[in-house]
Amino acid sequence: MIIQSAEFIISNTDYRLCPQDGRAEYAFIGRSNVGKSSLINMLTGRKGLALTSSTPGKTMLINHFLINGEWYLVDLPGYGYARRGKEGRDKLRIIIEDYIMEREAMVNLFVLIDSRHEPQKIDIEFMEWLGENAVPFTIVFTKGDKLAGGRLQVNVNAYKEKLLESWEELPPIFVTSAEKGQGREELLGYIEQINRTL
Repeated sequence: MIIQSAEFIISNTDYRLCPQDGRAEYAFIGRSNVGKSSLINMLTGRKGLALTSSTPGKTMLINHFLINGEWYLVDLPGYGYARRGKEGRDKLRIIIEDYIMEREAMVNLFVLIDSRHEPQKIDIEFMEWLGENAVPFTIVFTKGDKLAGGRLQVNVNAYKEKLLESWEELPPIFVTSAEKGQGREELLGYIEQINRTL
C-alpha cells in the first residue's frame, strides 16, 4: 500500500463524537512510551503527524487520521501510566474501553508492545481482556532495532509462550522499528488485505 495522503481529522474523548462516515478504523494502542507516535509517523511517512513526546502518557484523546481518503488510523491514549493518579487512570480507561467495545467502525486494534522488555503483566492482562471480549487485535512489537543478537526473538518468544498458557492460537504478530522503517510494508499490507475483505 502506498500512502498518498494522511490528514488529521478530529480529536475527542467520546467515541460517539468520532466520524460517522462508515469508513474502516484501525486503532493503535499501547502502554505509555511504547513508541506509538513514532510508529504512526513511520507508517504514514509523515514526520509530525502524531506528536511524539518525551513525556509518557501524553496522548489523552482519541485522534483520527484519514489515510488516502479511504480509512482511518486511530491513535488511542496509552494505558497504565502510573503517575497520572487513580482518577486520571479511571477516566482514560473509560475512554479506551468505550471506544474498543462500542465503536463499530473499528475493524482491528493494533496492540503495541515494547520489544526490549520481558512480558509485562499489564500488557498480558490487556490482551486477555481483548480476547475475552472477542476484540480483533494484532500484536506489534516496537523498537525492534534496539536489541542486539537474538535478544529480540527471545523476548517475542517469551510473550508468545506466556499468551499460549491461556490461548489456543495467537493473533498475528509483527516486529517493527520506527527508526529503521522495519515492518512498515508488512503492516500496511496487512491493513490493505483486511480492507479488501470489507
